[in-house]
Amino acid sequence: MSDLLRLATAGSVDDGKSTLVGRLLYDTKSVLADQLDAVHRASVDKGLSTPDLSLLVDGLRSEREQGITIDVAYRYFATPRRSFVLADTPGHVQYTRNTVTGASTAQLAVLLVDARKGLVEQTRRHAAVLALLGVPRLVLAVNKIDLVGYDETAFTTIATEFSDHAAALGYAVSSVLAIPVSALVGDNVVESSPRTPWYTGPTLLEHLETVPVEPDPHDAPFRFPVQYVIRPRTAEHPDYRGYAGQVAAGTIAPGDEVVVLPSGLRSTVLRVDTPDGPLAEAAAGRSVTLILADELDVARGDLIVSAAAPPRVTDELDATLAWLADKPLRHNARVLVKHGARTVPAIATTLVSRFDEQRLSTVANPENLLLNEIGRVLLRMAEPLPVDDYATSRRNGAFLVIDPTDGTTLAAGMVGSPQPLT
Repeated sequence: MSDLLRLATAGSVDDGKSTLVGRLLYDTKSVLADQLDAVHRASVDKGLSTPDLSLLVDGLRSEREQGITIDVAYRYFATPRRSFVLADTPGHVQYTRNTVTGASTAQLAVLLVDARKGLVEQTRRHAAVLALLGVPRLVLAVNKIDLVGYDETAFTTIATEFSDHAAALGYAVSSVLAIPVSALVGDNVVESSPRTPWYTGPTLLEHLETVPVEPDPHDAPFRFPVQYVIRPRTAEHPDYRGYAGQVAAGTIAPGDEVVVLPSGLRSTVLRVDTPDGPLAEAAAGRSVTLILADELDVARGDLIVSAAAPPRVTDELDATLAWLADKPLRHNARVLVKHGARTVPAIATTLVSRFDEQRLSTVANPENLLLNEIGRVLLRMAEPLPVDDYATSRRNGAFLVIDPTDGTTLAAGMVGSPQPLT
């Protein structure tokens, strides 16, 4: 079992995400004394008799004033069994784009619903985004169970409806768990609640501590985006030439044969350097400097890959876009595609389909893609890029679409058309 779990929260506005995260931090004693004192004081100022735990997460003044989460708030906490990196994402439809950011690296997502309302439009939208991003496991936290009198039927109805929805999005039954919780009171968050004797499953924290986590696929083909070329040209290192970056997928070791893309030049790894000395092997997630046997023309933005299993190099992408901008995407729009450290001009030649996340169906040949819509788009680029399908490599299959006029991010892109767009 991995000792680190990356997770994200999602759900509609006012479903209690920030309160749930605050409860986790509070009950696991992951809050500093001065932070807790500040929350107590702010809660008293608001006329509350108990601490408003959402204030532990909603740190921006605008968030506190409006009572909603606006930005992604990252929190780090640990128990004796596991460490956690948690992204608390906004629930308001206006900030769905931030959910894409927070969930892009998550291994599990906690999707909240209000026990009084059940699944709503934003719940389905978030579930679709999580499925398209390839988040492998979901927890449905049926929150505010105390406000429906801890009613088993209310919980079961919501859990069954969501299970069917998740299955239609491609999730296996074993990958989805529903838990009745009260973030405000603490039922089934860290401690089992005597008020839900009909629920015999784990608490939220127990599940987070024990859920199997797929490690980064070290057996995947090696991918290494070059971030920086190191040439100190000092008396001590007159001929040193290294390529620095982070291993995006797979492993690398001295003696491995590699290819530099897009040039196609081949070489062998001589050494894998770090500030602490050379390594016998470096796996996904490790930042290293590669020393190659041959002097090649390698620059920032190039991709060093396994010679035995290189990605395809193409100037055309069949991709899924999560549109994040107020400005709509139309046919033949000129954009920039940022893949790794490279940015190339591109044209959206065809809008193939738009995904209706409420009905789980597609609309063929839409006129445009609007804010928060998801669609399949064909992109033709001015230069070829070395890419993998997103389903194969989340790092090398992901890209951004940027507005060439002002540099704003327009969309998050995924190479290929994952379920349910296929």
